[in-house]
Amino acid sequence: MYDKKFSFTVMAIFATLTITAATFNFWIDPLWHYGHAHELNDVQVVTDEREQKTAQQFYQQVDADTLLLGSSRSTYIQPSGFQNWQVYNYSVSNLSMREYYTMMIYAFDHNPDYQRVLLGVDFFKSSEEQAENARAITGYETKVKKPFYRIKNLLSLDALGYAIDNVKLSASNNISEDRLYNRQGDAFARKLSEEETAQDTATKITRFEDTFYGDHYVYYSRYKEIMQKVHDSYPQAEKIVYTTPISTELFKSLVETGLLDDYEIWLRDLVSVYGGVWNFMYPNRVTNDINNYYDGHHFYPEIGALISKRLEKGEDADVPEDFGVLVTEDNIDEHLAMVRQLVAEFE
Repeated sequence: MYDKKFSFTVMAIFATLTITAATFNFWIDPLWHYGHAHELNDVQVVTDEREQKTAQQFYQQVDADTLLLGSSRSTYIQPSGFQNWQVYNYSVSNLSMREYYTMMIYAFDHNPDYQRVLLGVDFFKSSEEQAENARAITGYETKVKKPFYRIKNLLSLDALGYAIDNVKLSASNNISEDRLYNRQGDAFARKLSEEETAQDTATKITRFEDTFYGDHYVYYSRYKEIMQKVHDSYPQAEKIVYTTPISTELFKSLVETGLLDDYEIWLRDLVSVYGGVWNFMYPNRVTNDINNYYDGHHFYPEIGALISKRLEKGEDADVPEDFGVLVTEDNIDEHLAMVRQLVAEFE
């Protein structure tokens, strides 16, 4: 009799704890499966952006007329920064240029009414090493569709840990990490001191020189072909391409490691495919200020807001005049000559 009572008590305690954890996970929704918002889940940690944003589109209706695709740099272009466009930002960390196509297909499958697609492109991702391996979102698409996927995550201890973190961050309203989100899809970054910025920038430049630049970089021969495939998909939607603005300090490293010619080839290929590209990646008033970045190549959301204004308003945007040039077949030679002149001032 005692054993039965003990077993029942243990089972009751276990069931209570399980239900409590599942309820808490649902309430905080750290994996973005349900979409409800309140003051204790308005700051959200990043677990896996590919999975979180893929699941979000599958389980929630996306009400947007503009799709944004890009790497972690483009996550800091906040949907709230656009005045007239309703933007869904499907940007993810360490995006490969081979992922644009399948991510666009997935996004349009869940919202066929997109009127335009914004494509953020990164120069260092145009190398053979970064682009030669085929990558797609299909693995995540399969994962989020599995039976009981959401229920299993409600019972997950990992999800519980994320939920607890979210409550703490939301209660303190503290942006203490390199990337945190609110429930509207805006990403935020902690602000570094000038000393931290200088140190992180130096570390990042060293990493780029040791990993991505110089002899490590060979322009991917199929880059133009694959970008053409992206361009030709969903022709009813306007494609707007922009380059992500790295700091001038990191741009100097690109030049010093002998990649200026490759940079020009990259821009010419983008213009050839898309007819024009908004180029932000060259020395200008914004990129010259290292404090606009937390590590030399990830800009802060306020810089993302300048990009969104330029993309939306064009030449009429209220942004620094030299930040962002629409490069076309008509002006690319002039633009590249201007970049070369700015580079000559490095010496």
